[in-house]
Amino acid sequence: MSIIRHAIEELEDSPIVEVWRMGFDYPDTVGMFAGEPDVPTPAFICDAAAKALADGKTFYTPNRGIPEMRQALVEYNKMLYGVDLPENRVALTASGMSAVNLIAQATVQPGDNVIAITPSWPNIMRAMQIMGAAIREVPMTAGNAGWSLDLQTVYDACDENTKVIYLASPGNPTGWMIEREQAEELLAFARARNIAIISDEVYHRTVYNRKAAFSFLEIIKPDDPVFVVNSFSKAWAMTGWRLGWVVYPEGCQDAFEKLIQFNTSGAPEFAQYGAIAALRQGEDFVAEFAARCGKGREIVYNRLARMPRVRNVPNNGSFYAMFEVEGVTDTLTFCKRAVVEAGVGMAPGFSFGKGAERHIRLCYAKSEALLTLAMDRLEAFVATYKEA
Repeated sequence: MSIIRHAIEELEDSPIVEVWRMGFDYPDTVGMFAGEPDVPTPAFICDAAAKALADGKTFYTPNRGIPEMRQALVEYNKMLYGVDLPENRVALTASGMSAVNLIAQATVQPGDNVIAITPSWPNIMRAMQIMGAAIREVPMTAGNAGWSLDLQTVYDACDENTKVIYLASPGNPTGWMIEREQAEELLAFARARNIAIISDEVYHRTVYNRKAAFSFLEIIKPDDPVFVVNSFSKAWAMTGWRLGWVVYPEGCQDAFEKLIQFNTSGAPEFAQYGAIAALRQGEDFVAEFAARCGKGREIVYNRLARMPRVRNVPNNGSFYAMFEVEGVTDTLTFCKRAVVEAGVGMAPGFSFGKGAERHIRLCYAKSEALLTLAMDRLEAFVATYKEA
């Protein structure tokens, strides 16, 4: 008899990871499976962390981050969105995913349900399932102008047991962004029914038509049931640092102090000094990285448009292409064969839930040379691909 909870044993492994693992056996593969750029963390961030390490910043820290870290987060949100956040509504977390797990622990239990706007990164849904909540997926629609959300489908999916609505804006994998008018309507619905909103804004700076994506921070009141999740991983090329943050409603400080204490006890102090440098000195890098992703987007979109069997869904945020190949219904097999036969690593769309069953995702936060090579290989692969 297993000592592992049945609910944990039943959790599905990610098909993204299944394909990614295959890539280890084919070292020539151009890896675009994961949401990770191919640039290292910039030197000014590493230098700040290294100096802190050399200065002996190796001890336990306050659960929600050292005071300088929390102040830097307050300053950053003021600079970007013009909002005045008290530091007691902000917590540094050991990754954006850790922030989501903390919110799940704080908000749901068995018998509750969570509305997930999909296609979406599956790990968020798994965090809610671990806590015993049921997931209700509400799919967006893919059109020639991008992905769109009908809010009525969200409202229709809610009932008296709905505790959370999760959305990502800009979205992974869609690049969809919620705009102010739609966000205000959703917020009014959540306020009236005391349903929490989790706004995953990890890709808030990887946008192509503005400085930053719209944030719920721009419209929420202090006591609104909204959690805004963010991360240092994407905008500052810090995926391996495992640092994120969360802005939670007024009155939640004690709960998050305890939850962080009992989960991770806080993030490493020396790493926090690197994160402070990112926030205070990183605007040039953030802009350069977004421009680099924009160039990658242009390369990939232009090449996909030349492939007769391919339909790409455009986006204005994040750094992914979501496309369909005519005649392909089994995207997992397509992606596995792409690794073996073409040396291209991508993610099967069904991994991201309803609405993306026949799509394939690739990450274009790569160099021009790698993207050109990948597109050459993909074009030849698609031209001859047939399902068994």
